[in-house]
Amino acid sequence: MSPRLRAPVQDQTSDRVSAKGATIAIYSVKGGVGKTTFAANLSWCSAQGGHPTLLWDLDAAGGSGFLYGLEPKGSGLAEEVFSRDRSPLRLIQPTAWDGIDVLPADESIRALDAQLMRIGKRKRLARLTEELAQNYERIVLDCPPVMNELSAQVVRAADLVIVPLPPSPLSARAFDLVVREIAGNTRRHPPILPVLSMLDLRRALHKQARDANPNWPTIPYASAVEQCAVQQQPVGAHSPQSPAAQHFARLWAAIEQKLAERRG
Repeated sequence: MSPRLRAPVQDQTSDRVSAKGATIAIYSVKGGVGKTTFAANLSWCSAQGGHPTLLWDLDAAGGSGFLYGLEPKGSGLAEEVFSRDRSPLRLIQPTAWDGIDVLPADESIRALDAQLMRIGKRKRLARLTEELAQNYERIVLDCPPVMNELSAQVVRAADLVIVPLPPSPLSARAFDLVVREIAGNTRRHPPILPVLSMLDLRRALHKQARDANPNWPTIPYASAVEQCAVQQQPVGAHSPQSPAAQHFARLWAAIEQKLAERRG
Protein backbone atom coordinates (compact mmCIF):
# COMPACT_ATOMS: atom_id res chain seq x y z
CA MET A 1 0.00 0.00 0.00
CA SER A 2 1.57 3.28 -1.09
CA PRO A 3 1.68 6.25 1.30
CA ARG A 4 -0.74 9.11 0.86
CA LEU A 5 0.09 11.45 -2.01
CA ARG A 6 1.58 14.74 -0.94
CA ALA A 7 1.99 18.10 -2.61
CA PRO A 8 4.98 18.66 -4.91
CA VAL A 9 7.87 20.78 -3.72
CA GLN A 10 7.22 24.26 -5.10
CA ASP A 11 7.95 27.91 -4.51
CA GLN A 12 10.69 27.30 -1.97
CA THR A 13 13.25 29.98 -1.20
CA SER A 14 16.77 29.75 -2.54
CA ASP A 15 17.97 29.04 1.04
CA ARG A 16 17.12 25.41 0.38
CA VAL A 17 19.70 25.12 -2.35
CA SER A 18 23.03 23.77 -1.21
CA ALA A 19 26.41 23.80 -2.87
CA LYS A 20 25.85 20.08 -3.38
CA GLY A 21 23.10 20.53 -5.98
CA ALA A 22 23.54 18.56 -9.21
CA THR A 23 21.89 17.46 -12.44
CA ILE A 24 22.42 13.81 -13.38
CA ALA A 25 21.56 12.67 -16.91
CA ILE A 26 20.75 9.04 -17.73
CA TYR A 27 21.72 8.83 -21.39
CA SER A 28 22.24 6.22 -24.07
CA VAL A 29 22.28 6.30 -27.84
CA LYS A 30 20.51 2.93 -27.77
CA GLY A 31 17.06 2.10 -26.48
CA GLY A 32 16.17 -0.95 -24.41
CA VAL A 33 19.16 -0.75 -22.06
CA GLY A 34 17.23 0.05 -18.88
CA LYS A 35 17.64 3.82 -19.03
CA THR A 36 14.22 4.68 -17.60
CA THR A 37 14.53 2.05 -14.87
CA PHE A 38 17.86 3.60 -13.93
CA ALA A 39 16.37 7.08 -13.78
CA ALA A 40 13.43 6.04 -11.61
CA ASN A 41 15.48 3.96 -9.19
CA LEU A 42 18.37 6.42 -8.88
CA SER A 43 15.85 9.15 -8.08
CA TRP A 44 14.59 6.93 -5.26
CA CYS A 45 18.15 6.45 -3.98
CA SER A 46 18.74 10.19 -4.13
CA ALA A 47 15.65 10.94 -2.06
CA GLN A 48 16.56 8.20 0.42
CA GLY A 49 19.88 9.98 0.83
CA GLY A 50 18.06 13.11 1.96
CA HIS A 51 18.14 15.09 -1.29
CA PRO A 52 14.88 16.67 -2.55
CA THR A 53 14.84 15.16 -6.04
CA LEU A 54 13.11 15.92 -9.33
CA LEU A 55 12.86 13.19 -11.95
CA TRP A 56 12.44 14.98 -15.30
CA ASP A 57 11.23 12.73 -18.11
CA LEU A 58 12.52 13.93 -21.48
CA ASP A 59 11.55 10.75 -23.34
CA ALA A 60 8.23 10.86 -25.21
CA ALA A 61 7.50 7.29 -24.09
CA GLY A 62 6.79 8.73 -20.63
CA GLY A 63 8.20 5.71 -18.82
CA SER A 64 9.55 7.49 -15.75
CA GLY A 65 6.19 8.95 -14.83
CA PHE A 66 4.54 5.56 -15.40
CA LEU A 67 6.99 3.82 -13.06
CA TYR A 68 5.77 6.17 -10.33
CA GLY A 69 2.11 5.74 -11.23
CA LEU A 70 1.80 9.19 -12.85
CA GLU A 71 0.51 10.49 -16.16
CA PRO A 72 1.04 13.96 -17.71
CA LYS A 73 -1.57 16.56 -16.76
CA GLY A 74 -2.41 17.21 -20.41
CA SER A 75 -1.13 16.71 -23.93
CA GLY A 76 1.23 19.16 -25.57
CA LEU A 77 2.35 20.75 -22.30
CA ALA A 78 5.82 19.29 -21.82
CA GLU A 79 7.20 21.06 -24.90
CA GLU A 80 5.84 24.42 -23.75
CA VAL A 81 8.24 24.43 -20.81
CA PHE A 82 11.09 25.12 -23.23
CA SER A 83 9.42 28.08 -24.93
CA ARG A 84 8.65 29.79 -21.60
CA ASP A 85 4.94 29.51 -22.30
CA ARG A 86 4.49 27.44 -19.17
CA SER A 87 6.42 27.24 -15.93
CA PRO A 88 7.82 23.76 -15.28
CA LEU A 89 6.65 24.06 -11.67
CA ARG A 90 3.03 23.94 -12.87
CA LEU A 91 3.58 20.54 -14.47
CA ILE A 92 5.52 18.88 -11.65
CA GLN A 93 3.64 16.13 -9.84
CA PRO A 94 4.32 14.58 -6.43
CA THR A 95 4.96 10.88 -6.06
CA ALA A 96 3.78 8.74 -3.18
CA TRP A 97 7.20 9.07 -1.53
CA ASP A 98 8.71 12.02 0.28
CA GLY A 99 11.50 13.76 -1.55
CA ILE A 100 10.65 12.67 -5.11
CA ASP A 101 8.64 14.69 -7.64
CA VAL A 102 8.25 13.99 -11.35
CA LEU A 103 8.02 16.28 -14.37
CA PRO A 104 6.31 13.88 -16.78
CA ALA A 105 6.73 13.75 -20.54
CA ASP A 106 4.01 13.66 -23.18
CA GLU A 107 4.10 13.17 -26.94
CA SER A 108 4.89 16.85 -27.55
CA ILE A 109 8.45 16.01 -26.52
CA ARG A 110 8.86 14.40 -29.96
CA ALA A 111 8.90 17.90 -31.48
CA LEU A 112 11.32 19.28 -28.92
CA ASP A 113 14.45 18.98 -31.05
CA ALA A 114 12.93 21.10 -33.81
CA GLN A 115 11.69 23.62 -31.24
CA LEU A 116 15.13 23.96 -29.67
CA MET A 117 16.66 24.54 -33.08
CA ARG A 118 14.00 27.15 -33.83
CA ILE A 119 14.40 29.20 -30.66
CA GLY A 120 18.19 29.02 -30.94
CA LYS A 121 18.86 28.81 -27.20
CA ARG A 122 21.81 26.42 -26.88
CA LYS A 123 21.63 26.33 -23.08
CA ARG A 124 17.86 26.42 -22.61
CA LEU A 125 17.79 23.14 -20.71
CA ALA A 126 20.70 24.25 -18.53
CA ARG A 127 18.85 27.46 -17.65
CA LEU A 128 15.73 25.49 -16.73
CA THR A 129 17.63 23.10 -14.49
CA GLU A 130 19.24 26.09 -12.76
CA GLU A 131 15.78 27.48 -12.05
CA LEU A 132 14.50 24.13 -10.79
CA ALA A 133 17.56 23.77 -8.56
CA GLN A 134 16.00 26.45 -6.35
CA ASN A 135 13.68 23.66 -5.16
CA TYR A 136 15.62 20.45 -5.79
CA GLU A 137 19.11 19.37 -4.75
CA ARG A 138 19.16 16.59 -7.36
CA ILE A 139 17.61 16.66 -10.81
CA VAL A 140 17.63 13.35 -12.70
CA LEU A 141 17.07 13.55 -16.46
CA ASP A 142 15.60 10.52 -18.22
CA CYS A 143 16.88 11.22 -21.74
CA PRO A 144 15.66 9.82 -25.07
CA PRO A 145 18.07 7.61 -27.07
CA VAL A 146 18.92 10.26 -29.65
CA MET A 147 21.87 12.25 -30.95
CA ASN A 148 20.50 15.70 -31.74
CA GLU A 149 20.10 19.19 -30.28
CA LEU A 150 18.28 17.83 -27.24
CA SER A 151 21.10 15.44 -26.39
CA ALA A 152 23.56 18.30 -26.86
CA GLN A 153 21.57 20.41 -24.40
CA VAL A 154 21.46 17.55 -21.92
CA VAL A 155 25.27 17.42 -21.94
CA ARG A 156 25.49 21.18 -21.33
CA ALA A 157 23.06 20.92 -18.40
CA ALA A 158 24.46 17.82 -16.71
CA ASP A 159 26.97 17.62 -13.89
CA LEU A 160 27.31 13.88 -14.48
CA VAL A 161 26.20 11.54 -17.28
CA ILE A 162 25.28 7.91 -16.48
CA VAL A 163 25.45 5.58 -19.49
CA PRO A 164 23.66 2.22 -19.15
CA LEU A 165 25.23 -0.31 -21.51
CA PRO A 166 24.16 -3.80 -22.54
CA PRO A 167 26.65 -6.45 -21.39
CA SER A 168 28.29 -7.56 -24.62
CA PRO A 169 31.77 -7.55 -26.16
CA LEU A 170 30.71 -4.35 -27.94
CA SER A 171 29.99 -2.47 -24.71
CA ALA A 172 33.28 -0.56 -24.79
CA ARG A 173 32.69 0.45 -28.43
CA ALA A 174 29.17 1.65 -27.59
CA PHE A 175 30.57 3.65 -24.70
CA ASP A 176 33.20 5.23 -26.95
CA LEU A 177 30.40 6.35 -29.28
CA VAL A 178 28.63 8.07 -26.39
CA VAL A 179 31.84 9.74 -25.25
CA ARG A 180 32.49 11.10 -28.76
CA GLU A 181 28.92 12.40 -28.96
CA ILE A 182 29.21 14.11 -25.59
CA ALA A 183 32.67 15.53 -26.24
CA GLY A 184 31.50 16.96 -29.55
CA ASN A 185 28.81 19.07 -27.90
CA THR A 186 30.70 20.87 -25.15
CA ARG A 187 34.17 22.23 -24.54
CA ARG A 188 34.40 20.68 -21.10
CA HIS A 189 32.09 17.75 -20.89
CA PRO A 190 30.83 16.44 -17.53
CA PRO A 191 32.17 13.21 -16.02
CA ILE A 192 30.73 10.09 -17.66
CA LEU A 193 30.02 6.91 -15.73
CA PRO A 194 29.37 3.71 -17.75
CA VAL A 195 27.22 1.02 -16.12
CA LEU A 196 26.60 -2.54 -17.33
CA SER A 197 22.83 -3.00 -17.19
CA MET A 198 20.71 -6.16 -17.04
CA LEU A 199 23.81 -8.23 -16.25
CA ASP A 200 23.28 -12.00 -16.06
CA LEU A 201 26.50 -13.74 -15.09
CA ARG A 202 25.05 -17.11 -16.06
CA ARG A 203 25.56 -16.00 -19.66
CA ALA A 204 29.06 -16.27 -21.08
CA LEU A 205 28.92 -13.02 -23.08
CA HIS A 206 27.74 -11.10 -20.05
CA LYS A 207 30.55 -12.51 -17.95
CA GLN A 208 33.06 -11.58 -20.65
CA ALA A 209 31.74 -8.02 -20.72
CA ARG A 210 32.04 -7.74 -16.94
CA ASP A 211 35.55 -9.21 -16.96
CA ALA A 212 36.59 -6.79 -19.72
CA ASN A 213 35.34 -3.81 -17.71
CA PRO A 214 35.85 -4.79 -14.06
CA ASN A 215 35.70 -1.23 -12.74
CA TRP A 216 32.30 -0.42 -14.24
CA PRO A 217 29.32 -0.54 -11.85
CA THR A 218 26.69 -3.16 -12.67
CA ILE A 219 22.94 -3.61 -12.33
CA PRO A 220 21.80 -7.25 -12.47
CA TYR A 221 19.09 -8.73 -14.60
CA ALA A 222 16.50 -9.50 -11.91
CA SER A 223 12.80 -10.07 -11.49
CA ALA A 224 12.77 -7.39 -8.79
CA VAL A 225 13.75 -4.82 -11.42
CA GLU A 226 11.07 -6.05 -13.81
CA GLN A 227 8.51 -5.69 -11.02
CA CYS A 228 9.10 -1.94 -10.95
CA ALA A 229 6.82 -1.57 -14.00
CA VAL A 230 4.26 -4.04 -12.65
CA GLN A 231 3.98 -2.46 -9.22
CA GLN A 232 4.83 1.08 -10.38
CA GLN A 233 7.30 1.43 -7.57
CA PRO A 234 11.09 1.66 -7.40
CA VAL A 235 12.84 -1.56 -6.44
CA GLY A 236 13.95 -0.02 -3.15
CA ALA A 237 10.29 0.40 -2.19
CA HIS A 238 8.90 -3.02 -3.10
CA SER A 239 12.03 -5.19 -2.64
CA PRO A 240 14.41 -3.26 -0.37
CA GLN A 241 16.50 -6.33 0.56
CA SER A 242 16.97 -7.57 -3.00
CA PRO A 243 20.39 -7.68 -4.68
CA ALA A 244 19.04 -5.27 -7.31
CA ALA A 245 18.18 -2.68 -4.66
CA GLN A 246 21.66 -3.07 -3.19
CA HIS A 247 23.26 -2.61 -6.61
CA PHE A 248 21.30 0.60 -7.23
CA ALA A 249 22.33 1.86 -3.77
CA ARG A 250 25.99 1.16 -4.57
CA LEU A 251 25.64 2.87 -7.92
CA TRP A 252 24.17 5.93 -6.22
CA ALA A 253 27.09 5.96 -3.80
CA ALA A 254 29.45 5.96 -6.80
CA ILE A 255 27.48 8.86 -8.29
CA GLU A 256 27.77 10.87 -5.09
CA GLN A 257 31.49 10.16 -5.03
CA LYS A 258 31.86 11.42 -8.63
CA LEU A 259 29.93 14.58 -7.75
CA ALA A 260 32.08 15.16 -4.69
CA GLU A 261 35.25 14.75 -6.78
CA ARG A 262 33.98 17.29 -9.27
CA ARG A 263 33.21 19.81 -6.54
CA GLY A 264 36.65 19.21 -5.08
